[in-house]
Amino acid sequence: MVNLMINDAKNMSSVELNPLTTCIGKVNLKNPIMLASGTAGHGTELSSVTDLSEVGALVVKSLSPYEWEGNNAPRLHETPNGMINSIGLQGPGLSHWLEHTLPELIDQEITVVLSIWGRTIEDYATAADLCSKLPTAVKAVELNISCPNIEDRGKMFSHSASTTLEVIKATDQIKAPRWAKLSPNVTNLVEIASAAREAGADAVTLINTVMGMVIDTEKERPLLGAGGGGLSGPAIRPIAIRSVFDVHAAMPELPIIGVGGVASARDAIEFFMAGATAVQIGSANFADPRISKKVITDLSKWCEDRQVESIQTIKGAAHRNEI
Repeated sequence: MVNLMINDAKNMSSVELNPLTTCIGKVNLKNPIMLASGTAGHGTELSSVTDLSEVGALVVKSLSPYEWEGNNAPRLHETPNGMINSIGLQGPGLSHWLEHTLPELIDQEITVVLSIWGRTIEDYATAADLCSKLPTAVKAVELNISCPNIEDRGKMFSHSASTTLEVIKATDQIKAPRWAKLSPNVTNLVEIASAAREAGADAVTLINTVMGMVIDTEKERPLLGAGGGGLSGPAIRPIAIRSVFDVHAAMPELPIIGVGGVASARDAIEFFMAGATAVQIGSANFADPRISKKVITDLSKWCEDRQVESIQTIKGAAHRNEI
């Protein structure tokens, strides 16, 4: 009995001393490394090459209340230090995912963050109704509001403080914490993030892809089937870092999930020092589906080497040490 008590104490101590334990508002994660929406599939697609239960959370590819075929091909193109895509949020629909895909994620003990999107305010409200009673394995719902609003001439919801507020309020019936994923393609991201917080968002995810285009010089027309697309990868990391830095400076109490070009522990640390609580790995998953394990291992070693008891202690360090 004494030996059991000693072992239990050791186990508790190891949990308490885990430097990567992360708290995003009401969401507790084993580490701050997540897989970004759209880069690891809707479910267990990467399970054959990496243990998805080891990441802080898997953010599934965004789902709407209905099945959606996405954009015309070609949809992807490699760019210097990144990639550009116009997948168009292809998916089977939220009801299908809840019934057929989520159970397998739960069986594999994968921590899930659900991502939802819509083309109208009503779409988000309908999706929210479907998300009103989620299992505890779904720790949060990321609201992808960087989508064209067909009721407003195709303008993105997140390009306006008023529509950002409106779409988030339309999801009030979701009981899980809500994270608003915002676009960097605005003149005042702090204003948009403030509107998201006012509307009830528990955190913001910064950033979504940067609008871009590639021209096919042989055919003399845009290369992607949808014309323009979203640029991601290391090329946008400085934009993402600046976005996180500015929003944290204005609202230090608002949890921020940083995303954009994370491919190493050093990249993650840069986001933390800018003010992020956690990060998501996106395009790097395509180059190396095992990258998350490497980042987690290296981040843990970085903390050990520097005797950092909690990775959260470096959050916002760049603000405390400005020139």
